[in-house]
Amino acid sequence: MSFFKKRKGKPLITSHNHNKEEDPQKLFPSIEDNIKYICDAFYNTDDLKMRDVTFHEQHGKLIYLETMADEKEIQRSFLVPLAEAEKGKSIKDLITSTESNISTRLNEVVSALLTGNCALFFEGAPDVFLFNTVQVNVRTPEEPDNEKVVRGSHEGFVEKLDVNINLLRERVKNPRLTIKYIKLGRETNTNVAIIYMSGLANPSVVEEVQKRIESISTDMIFSPGYIEECIEDHPFSPFQQILFTERPDRAEAHLMEGRVAIMSEGSSDLSVVPVTFFSFFQTPDDYNIRLYTGSVFRLLRLLSFWGSLLLPPTYIAVVGFHFEIIPYDLVTLVKSSIENIPFPPFFEALVMAITIELIREAGIRLPSPIGETIGIVGGLIIGDAVVNAGLVSNMMVIVIALTAIMSFCLPSYEMGNTVRVLSLPVMIGAATLGFVGIVFALMIIIIHMCKLDSFGSPYIAPLAPLHVKELKDAIVRFPIWTLNRRPKDAQAQKPVRQKASREWGKNDR
Repeated sequence: MSFFKKRKGKPLITSHNHNKEEDPQKLFPSIEDNIKYICDAFYNTDDLKMRDVTFHEQHGKLIYLETMADEKEIQRSFLVPLAEAEKGKSIKDLITSTESNISTRLNEVVSALLTGNCALFFEGAPDVFLFNTVQVNVRTPEEPDNEKVVRGSHEGFVEKLDVNINLLRERVKNPRLTIKYIKLGRETNTNVAIIYMSGLANPSVVEEVQKRIESISTDMIFSPGYIEECIEDHPFSPFQQILFTERPDRAEAHLMEGRVAIMSEGSSDLSVVPVTFFSFFQTPDDYNIRLYTGSVFRLLRLLSFWGSLLLPPTYIAVVGFHFEIIPYDLVTLVKSSIENIPFPPFFEALVMAITIELIREAGIRLPSPIGETIGIVGGLIIGDAVVNAGLVSNMMVIVIALTAIMSFCLPSYEMGNTVRVLSLPVMIGAATLGFVGIVFALMIIIIHMCKLDSFGSPYIAPLAPLHVKELKDAIVRFPIWTLNRRPKDAQAQKPVRQKASREWGKNDR
């Protein structure tokens, strides 16, 4: 029996806009009344532009938002063809825009104008022509700064949802790649996309993702963090339960494992569910370099997580409670380092940890040229000054520096924040009870991890519950041709990913 939670309920996804109040107002016979309605709907904003047009001696009005529509595209796709129009042609034949529509409701016109469309009214006409002239302002898909790789793709998502989906479709040329849109935010009407592979992703997971997203009721969706806190299973846990990535290749890999992705307009982050603890330590480089090298580096990242969590508490416990375990050759060195320090080791570690976080935060917030100098100032001047002043021991500076380096080795920014938050209670346990306090704090953390789940998948699968065959791509990486089955935590409908890929070797023997 599978250990994953199953859900049954309503059918799969339909496009939904539950936040927006529908206005059933139909078009008025008079252009002036229609124009007044639209101007009132936009509160007479100054970027709402109107132009008079005449077609076959019939008076009309062209309306658009100049901050959303591309005026050059309006000129090319409508005004020029209108000026060169021959008699007998209809207005439909003149509009060269690839996306055009006809509507009879003014609320649809307002929504279309907000997305970069133009509206064309004619006196006495029962409908209005809408055609897309959206203004595109997109930065180049560059490699994300926080997910760099040595080999492989160097593309990254941007803030435009259509461009991001295009990057995915270029990689997954399969009609089963399904995109479902949902509008969120009563005031902002932010477009959110649910992305998955039909026939591969578990329908119960897709349905659960849709249900949780549709339940969000807010005026705005400012960033993916808004959606994350509303849909994750355990919002008060320090551990991240939703994986964020800005890399199309990494998103492709998760989609092909049967997971579900979520993207929102205005953000370059793609959210992946369900995930496990080990998903945050995998990078595309693991599969682009040699087998042993990739396995060693992944193991090194896992050790860095636990090392950055345990190194300062271990030093505090040794100096404060278990001095006898220090090797005899190091006793004099450690004693000389700490004997003149007026503060206990816990206070030293706390001050240095806060200092490191201040330096890191300053480096992020300041402009790049200044941010680089912060590391030099903090690492050399402040570090040397506090040691010479006798406020912090040399050994503590080394311990905190190693801890900071190990936390920076984690490929996930969120998991790096997690380990920095968890280090404080572990240090308190070490300062209170020594090694017993560390073990007690670790037991609480591990028990908490065992209780977590992400959309029905155990958080530390495949360790709990234990599935030995699933360990092939968790702690270390086995050869790619042996990874024949998709991870169970992805809850994919098709567990088999590939068949034997090295059959050619049998014919050579």
